[in-house]
Amino acid sequence: IYLAAVLGNGLIITAITSNHHLHTPMYFFLLNLSLLDLGSISTTVPKSMSNSLWNTRAISYMGCAAQVSVFLFLVAAEFYLLTVMAYDRYVAICQPLHYGTLLGSRACVHMAAAAWGAAWGGGFLSSLMHTANTFSIPLCHGNAVDQFFCEIPQILKLCCSHSYLKEFGFIGFSLCILIGCFAFIMLSYVQIFRAVLRIPSEQGRHKAFSTCLPHLTVVSLFISTAVFSYLKPTSISSQSLDLVVAVLYAVVPPVVNPLIYSMRNVELKNAL
Repeated sequence: IYLAAVLGNGLIITAITSNHHLHTPMYFFLLNLSLLDLGSISTTVPKSMSNSLWNTRAISYMGCAAQVSVFLFLVAAEFYLLTVMAYDRYVAICQPLHYGTLLGSRACVHMAAAAWGAAWGGGFLSSLMHTANTFSIPLCHGNAVDQFFCEIPQILKLCCSHSYLKEFGFIGFSLCILIGCFAFIMLSYVQIFRAVLRIPSEQGRHKAFSTCLPHLTVVSLFISTAVFSYLKPTSISSQSLDLVVAVLYAVVPPVVNPLIYSMRNVELKNAL
């Protein structure tokens, strides 16, 4: 799975950087998404592969803290970038005559930099707060994390029951940011669908939908599984369910994103 993610995202990055026909806003953002996908899956899976190879489940305390912090930063950056990509689709479909003006090369660089900057300013600081708070809570239930990587919900299960309430405050803060970005994405797609339904030709509607559905699919899979993982009631939590949900939001998106974006994209297929 990891090799498939590296190969798929590596091919996307290579195709976009080497083909001047793909030097457009949509592919520029897709390039950034592939970089983030490579980073996020490389933060979690290689250590699990190494442990499996050496028949161990050990990870150092600092290694676990670093994994949590870097993974949360990359997840935040990816979510901000998906929000920017929703705006790109909105302008392309709802304001096509202004697309070159609103999303010129300089504007795209600024927007991508803003996504990385927001992740650095908000996401990285938030990830540091989560990490510092989580790892400052005393453990009362051993130190064996029932997951293939260090995940905050699994670490909190090991904490003393009265000590992790403050972490829910940090999760609530992050959730507010997530809801704001999600609301922007949904508002963009409401406008997009209204514009698409006004297109007179069926071929035009099909082409417009085909450019939006990959992004909407990625957003839906990423957000639904991540939110469920962090907010699911403890009453329905089980080791097998937790593992499946973690794989769905931490491993599956980096693997399937290249397939989703290239499956019906003739330009990208030709470049590959």
